[in-house]
Amino acid sequence: MKLLFKQRFFSWFDSYDIYDEAGNTVFTVKGELAWGHLLRIYDACGNELGCVKQKVFSWLPRFEMYLGESYVGCIQKEFTFFKPKFSVDYHGWQVDGDWFEWDYRILDASGRQMAVVSKEIWHWTDTYVIDVYDSKDALYALMLVLAIDAEKCSRD
Repeated sequence: MKLLFKQRFFSWFDSYDIYDEAGNTVFTVKGELAWGHLLRIYDACGNELGCVKQKVFSWLPRFEMYLGESYVGCIQKEFTFFKPKFSVDYHGWQVDGDWFEWDYRILDASGRQMAVVSKEIWHWTDTYVIDVYDSKDALYALMLVLAIDAEKCSRD
């Protein structure tokens, strides 16, 4: 399942539309005013599915993932000098990426690819392609991409 992740051009908060290969809206992400990033994820009908919340009082950037009110995992940036690295607390998943964090893979505990993420650079707003191998993992992969993008935006 391929998802196209596009940031809305004029938005005061982080807002994204996520489309499938046919151009249909699969998810909508709306940022809310909060300490740190708070990103709520909705399905195509407007039903809230989950959210990504930044923990603001942590030494390194940390984002928690929720389905409804239930905590399902987190992603935290690790201290490194050169290549950015993230630790993921969700079913043994891990993130392996390049220098700019524009292209990376999401792997399961055995090293099998769950998703591949690549940034398209010739757009006015952040645009990513998320190639998810199992559609049941699409929401979780999206949550990780949102957290990594929010951490990058915090540095800029």
